[in-house]
Amino acid sequence: MAATSVVGLQWGDEAKGKIVDLLTAEHDVVVRYQGGNNAGHTVRFAGETYKLSLLPAGILSEDVTCVIATGVVVDPAALLQELQDVQSRRGTIEPRRLRISDRAHVIFPYHIAEEDVLERRHSRDGIGTTRRGIGTCYRDKAGRTHAFRLGDLLRPDSFRRRLREVVAFKNTVLRALDPQFEPFDAEAIFEDYRRYAEQLEPFITDTTAFLHECVRNGRRLLFEGAQGSLLDVDHGTYPYVTSSNSSGCGIHSGSGVSERIIDRMIGVVKAYTTRVGGGPFPTELDDEIGQTIRDRGHEYGTVTGRPRRCGWFDAVAARYGAEVSGVDELAIMLLDVLSTLEEVRICEAYELDGRRTTTFPSHVEDLERVRPVYRTLPGWKEEITAVRDFADLPAAAQRYVHEVEDILGYPVRIVSVGPDREQTIFR
Repeated sequence: MAATSVVGLQWGDEAKGKIVDLLTAEHDVVVRYQGGNNAGHTVRFAGETYKLSLLPAGILSEDVTCVIATGVVVDPAALLQELQDVQSRRGTIEPRRLRISDRAHVIFPYHIAEEDVLERRHSRDGIGTTRRGIGTCYRDKAGRTHAFRLGDLLRPDSFRRRLREVVAFKNTVLRALDPQFEPFDAEAIFEDYRRYAEQLEPFITDTTAFLHECVRNGRRLLFEGAQGSLLDVDHGTYPYVTSSNSSGCGIHSGSGVSERIIDRMIGVVKAYTTRVGGGPFPTELDDEIGQTIRDRGHEYGTVTGRPRRCGWFDAVAARYGAEVSGVDELAIMLLDVLSTLEEVRICEAYELDGRRTTTFPSHVEDLERVRPVYRTLPGWKEEITAVRDFADLPAAAQRYVHEVEDILGYPVRIVSVGPDREQTIFR
C-alpha cells in the first residue's frame, strides 16, 4: 500500500492543491484531516479554475473517493454551496465519491459572531482570523459542553433540546461582549441546520472506520493538509496560528489513521515566503520587490481575497516546518514568480541578540527581534513557464533550487513553474 501526505511548510498558501491534484491519479482516496473553510486551494483542472475550501482537491477526479475527516470543522451552509458550485460544472457527486465524518464538529452562526466580536475587541493585537467561526468552533470542541458533531444533527430531538441550551448561553455571552448584539433564535437555527443535515446525510458516515477498512484492503491514501506547518496550533508561531494541527502532526488525530502508514511525505514551499494576518515575518518585503512578488504571484487569499504579505524565502522557518512534519522531499512552487528579479535572496540564518542561529524561535517575541542573514544569488531575467525539464531552466534558477536543497537538507523532487498541471518539472 502507498500512502502519501502533502503538507505545507510555511504559513500556508503554498499551492498544495496543485500537488494534490497531480498526485490524485496515483491514489484511491484523498483525505482532508483538519481546518475549515478558512483554508483554500486554487486548482486548475481541465482548463478551468476551482477555488476549494472544504472539499479535497481530489473531488475533481471521478475515480477517487474524497474524505472530510474527523479533524475538520464544517460550516454546513458553506459546504453545501461549495458542493453546488462543483456539481454545476462537474456533474453530480455521488455519496460513494464523498464521505464526511459524523465526528466532524459543526460551525454555527454564534461561532462566527463570537470570532468577529473578539477580533474587533482586540483589533490592535488581533490574530487576523478569517472570522468564519473556525477558532471558536475548535474552542467549543475542546470545551465539550457546547459542541455539536455532524452526527448530532441527524438526531433531531436531542439536537433541538441541546441547541436551545447552548444558544441561550451564547446569547448571554455575546450580549456581554457587544451591547449592540441581536440575540440568536434557537428554533430558527434548528430549522436551518435540520435542512442542512437532510441534504448532507447521504455523505455523512464513520470515516474513521472507512479509512481503517481502506488500510486493510491496501487502498492508496493521499492526505491533504490545509494551511501550513508554521500555523500549527502547537508548533507554529503561537498565538498567530490556526486552531488545528496544520503540520504533519495532525494527520493521525485528524483522520484516525496512523501516520506510520505514510511512506511519502511531501513538504511544499513557495520559492519565496508569504503569510496572511498578524504575526512576525522576518523576511517581509514592504517595498517594490514585495509588491512585484505579490502581483506576479497573484498573492491574494483564496478564501478572503486579502493581500498576502510577501518576502524572501525563509529557509530557517521552512526547515523547522520540514522537521516538525517529518518530510522526505520538497516541492518548490511558483519559481516563475521570481523570474524578473536582478537578484534573489534566501534567509539561511537569523541573528538574535548579536548571535547567529539556525534554530527557529519558540516564542514570537524572539522571532520579532531576529534579523535575517541572507545568501544572495543572481536572478534570471527570463520567463520559465514553458520549461518542462530541470536541465532547461536558466543556470541561475537551477542554482537557486540547489541552494534551497543545500540549506534545508532535503531533496527537491518537484518544481512548479506555473499554475497548470503541465507546468510542472519532476526530478
